[in-house]
Amino acid sequence: MKKIAIFVDVQNIYYTTRDAYGRPFNYRSFWKKIAQQGDIVSAMAYAIHKGDDQQIKFQDALKHIGFDVKLKPYIQRSDGSAKGDWDVGITIDVMEAAASGDIDTIILLSGDGDFDLLLKKVNQAYGITTEVFGVPKLTAGSLVEAACHFHPVRQEYLL
Repeated sequence: MKKIAIFVDVQNIYYTTRDAYGRPFNYRSFWKKIAQQGDIVSAMAYAIHKGDDQQIKFQDALKHIGFDVKLKPYIQRSDGSAKGDWDVGITIDVMEAAASGDIDTIILLSGDGDFDLLLKKVNQAYGITTEVFGVPKLTAGSLVEAACHFHPVRQEYLL
């Protein structure tokens, strides 16, 4: 049975599904489909914490499904832009999971091309199978190419 670790770039999945489909991602449906493929050893969801009730309810729902939720504070800059990036944190956790020897499959939910080198590295250095779930027209081509398998987020993964 496959031993699976899941890593979710929550902001990326939220905005890409909203922009492409006008609907949110269905994490419960996703979890059920992945659980049929093997043993989910760990599942991390990386999000930004603004402290509003709707976000807290969403984060609680993720925890109830089985995700460990990691939060960073939302930072509003003086120029009006915002910061809240989990790329380094996700990368560190993926590398640690790959090096642990406890998993054979890493699933990344993101369309961010910054993760292409990470997926290549864990596949080459540790023999880990890498899978990406992303919105096709909003997922970087380099990320699709770097993954062993790309799964397009379509209607069956939406609420």
